[in-house]
Amino acid sequence: MVSTPPSAPPRSRLSLYLDLIRWDRPAGWLVLYWPTLGALWLAAGGWPGWHLFIVFTLGTVLMRSAGCCINDVADRDFDRHVKRTAQRPITSGLVSVREALALGAVLAAAAFALALTTTWAVIAWSVPALLVTIVYPFTKRFFAMPQAVLGIAFGFGIPMAYAAVRGSVPLEALWLFLGKMALVLAYDTEYAMVDRDDDLKIGMKTSAITLGRADVAAVMGFFALYLAIWWSVSAARLPALWPLALGFAVAAAQVAWHYTLIRTRTREGCFVAFKQSHWIGAAVFAGIAAAFALGRAGY
Repeated sequence: MVSTPPSAPPRSRLSLYLDLIRWDRPAGWLVLYWPTLGALWLAAGGWPGWHLFIVFTLGTVLMRSAGCCINDVADRDFDRHVKRTAQRPITSGLVSVREALALGAVLAAAAFALALTTTWAVIAWSVPALLVTIVYPFTKRFFAMPQAVLGIAFGFGIPMAYAAVRGSVPLEALWLFLGKMALVLAYDTEYAMVDRDDDLKIGMKTSAITLGRADVAAVMGFFALYLAIWWSVSAARLPALWPLALGFAVAAAQVAWHYTLIRTRTREGCFVAFKQSHWIGAAVFAGIAAAFALGRAGY
């Protein structure tokens, strides 16, 4: 008699919802988090206080999680044809579209409630931020560089940080916003390089497809633009330059490492590069925070 292997136990709704918002893959919100914190520190001239720190930390996690719900609903018919995404909760049928949209709405509402504790300027900026987040997944059907739209969506935390601290958004915040867009174009093109073959088959638009054989050079250029813009803005503001220079040097070394990972365009190398890309923003933020702290201490 042949024994039948036991079937996997049914998963709880909480487990499925955590999978839907990528709870076990924090790299997706950390790439958004570190530049937002960097902008918050630059806007405040150092430590912004516990209130704004908590608001922007929780707000980042909540909005990224809401974005995952919207993205997976929009892409559910495409994801089943991509090896890496075929088992996502919505695509596999374990979570309904209605459930996912309800969860996304609750998360977005929680993020908006946090915005209400800050300034009217932050509330005003949160409206286009949400709209671009909703629109982004659909741009992959017709726009040659949807990663640029994602860069706009992910960049809104920067003007919102300035609005929270100062009540307005100066020109330097818009430059940082542009630099953040370049950063998103870099690491999300690495991500798109992982799925390029599958995306070509299903007709999805991505920067990796649009750039073709120029993809690696473009990624390096986007990273360089990000570092150049953020260095120019930060160096003009900070009292202690050597910690900032050290942070940027560590970030630049990581960019060089990324080149070794993606130059042969293997799925494995490109995916490792994407998953580790948040450390570039972390190094830049560490340089900014240390420079403010040591500058105030007289170093």
